[in-house]
Amino acid sequence: DLRPCRAFHRAWTARALLYTEMITAEAAIRGDRARVLGFSPLEQPLALQLGGSEPRRLEEASAIGAALGHCEINLNVGCPSDRVQSGRFGACLMREPELVGECLSAMAAGAGDVPVTLKCRIGVDEQIPEQSLFALVDRAAQAGVTTIIVHARKAWLDGLSPKQNR
Repeated sequence: DLRPCRAFHRAWTARALLYTEMITAEAAIRGDRARVLGFSPLEQPLALQLGGSEPRRLEEASAIGAALGHCEINLNVGCPSDRVQSGRFGACLMREPELVGECLSAMAAGAGDVPVTLKCRIGVDEQIPEQSLFALVDRAAQAGVTTIIVHARKAWLDGLSPKQNR
């Protein structure tokens, strides 16, 4: 539970945008919402960070997050963990910009007036960032995303642990 951590960070400044940990769309839809998505008003502004690759499920999870009062809904396509890859979300989606665009469009439909953003890396494995990152950014922009958070390094999915990827 990161709520105490977010409350601690909020004590430092009221101006920072805080993010939840990455929550799968399925957990947002089927999980205990108070535990999985709940937050204190003290934590606002708070963005909901989602993981997934099924547009309809991400749309539903975004609608739930928006209804609960999150000020932003973020799709994380930067996480390199094995668990995330096996679920076909996180950094492995950097290889599928069309699918990411479909997910973002669906999320925007679900989120209504709440902005949808994207978190990514400059690429994965042997991708050439000048091609892969720009293709992803172009597709995200077509989906209406105006804010993209870029971890300015690659995610190595073959052979490095998440800790080594840091």
